[in-house]
Amino acid sequence: MTKQFELPDLGEGIHEGEILEVPVSVGDEVQEDDIIVTVETDKASVEIPSPYAGKVQEIHVKEGDLVNVGDVIISFGDGDEGPPPEARDEAEEAKDGAKSEERKTQPSGQRDESGTPREGRPVPAAPATRRLARELNVDLRQVAGSGPGGRVTRDDVQTHADEGPSEREAAPGGEEAKPSPEKAKTPGKSLQPEAPRLPDFSKWGEIERLPLRSVRRVTAQRMAQSWSQIPHVTHHDVADVTDLEQLRQQYQDEMNLDSLTLTLFVMKAVVAALKKYPRFNASLDADSGEIILKHYYNLGLAVDTDRGLIVPVTTDVESKSLVQLAKEIRELVERTRAGKTELEEMQGGTFTITNVGPIGGTHFDPIVNFPQAAILGMARVGWEPVVEMADGQKKIEPRYMLPLVLGFDHRLADGAEAARFVNDIVTMLEDPDRFMLRL
Repeated sequence: MTKQFELPDLGEGIHEGEILEVPVSVGDEVQEDDIIVTVETDKASVEIPSPYAGKVQEIHVKEGDLVNVGDVIISFGDGDEGPPPEARDEAEEAKDGAKSEERKTQPSGQRDESGTPREGRPVPAAPATRRLARELNVDLRQVAGSGPGGRVTRDDVQTHADEGPSEREAAPGGEEAKPSPEKAKTPGKSLQPEAPRLPDFSKWGEIERLPLRSVRRVTAQRMAQSWSQIPHVTHHDVADVTDLEQLRQQYQDEMNLDSLTLTLFVMKAVVAALKKYPRFNASLDADSGEIILKHYYNLGLAVDTDRGLIVPVTTDVESKSLVQLAKEIRELVERTRAGKTELEEMQGGTFTITNVGPIGGTHFDPIVNFPQAAILGMARVGWEPVVEMADGQKKIEPRYMLPLVLGFDHRLADGAEAARFVNDIVTMLEDPDRFMLRL
């Protein structure tokens, strides 16, 4: 009996992944819980164990393939599965050849990836895809499959549901159906711009095409989603962290802790401000029209890796000391850059901090990490001349200044509230003695 192993649901918002490794081969005997495939998602690299024992009968993917949740990865047999796949394929081809003339006389029905009738054959689609089709009231027989062998994917179903039935679907008797008046497009009425076609760049010189894959591909999707779903506003400010930097270096030397970074103090200040301004630690449920306030503080920290920007999450920041955070974040960043983070470490974030300061730049506008409500950016910290008042006289002093920028969802908060939120963070960072009493 053949068993199909499908890409399982890997958790929060993950619908697809890239095959990194398939450590088994056709004919291998696999035991339950043996690792059979490694998949990279936008959140982490995940080793997936086999849910049962058996012999590998067929491998449906290869390294570099992009697969959706529900797609068949590997077929297993129990030793009584009949002839090998090659023999079955030859038999199927022979049957198809014998039926070729019969198919020509049959009426229109299901259609494959080329638009030709499927002739009553079951539509090739994963169970998860079929479930989505039922939820969206989509007839799989009318969906053109873009997967291997005309397989219908989740994206195919979603696209079909978004676009509606084709205006040139085949009608009974082989005649083409004409578009109904209510579906006819009126020139100049649509407000949804269409993406323009790219020119042929090769006309002007040599080009190279690279596949958009792995973390970069999912990042592109998520950023486009966030920018289209969230009305972004940014608020800039600067914090004088001269005294805090002196205190940080003092503690770092006394505790021999190289990982006691400025980012840790910012994280603590952010949590204190989030408690006072909870709408920046929230999400908007657009379907119900409700604001979801989260009474826990899990901060995502953007990490620059050779695979792209990845955001692991540090949980319960408010309950951890600076020393605990220093050790935990150092290890988390190391695992993230090595691609060894666990899936759980990439989930549950309520607010994100991104620090481009070590690389450079004085100002930037970060994009909110959907479905969160806000993100705080840290730019390059450095010495600047600042005018101060002393004994009624103005004087110029060198001060260590940290640029900050808050990107937030304007549906959940206004500019005035954002300014107060950042002001609180700045005040805490500029008065480290009082700030330390609150930790």
